[in-house]
Amino acid sequence: MPIRCEIVSQDRLVFEGDVDIVVLPGTDGEMGILPHHAPLLTTLKFGLIKVRTKADEHIFTVAGGVAEIQPAIVTVLADAAENVQEIDVARAETARKRAQEALASVKIEDVDAYLALEAALRRSNLRLDAAKRFRTGKHTTYTEE
Repeated sequence: MPIRCEIVSQDRLVFEGDVDIVVLPGTDGEMGILPHHAPLLTTLKFGLIKVRTKADEHIFTVAGGVAEIQPAIVTVLADAAENVQEIDVARAETARKRAQEALASVKIEDVDAYLALEAALRRSNLRLDAAKRFRTGKHTTYTEE
């Protein structure tokens, strides 16, 4: 019997379907969620969500958020989430370079700006690493520098 999985970012429904297991990057460590799991509410760190069925595995980047687990459904409310196959590598590389340059010039006293830029850099690096490791087929456009 499968478990329902819904991954929602701030602007769209990223994934919805019945799956066999959901692997989440919880702030206290990676956790696997199977059907009939005990109810749980957890925060998520930057990382990968893996959604598996007998036939497929889908991988998503997630940049924080929360997950609610019920025996029949996993609901992820992500700050940002994206299917690895949909990552625009050129855009992610541009975002990384922009964040690195801005981070180098921000004053450490401006804590809010520093933290926002650091988060942008972490998200760009996560997206690029995920694309490098997990993209398959004709969508693979990542190149080493």
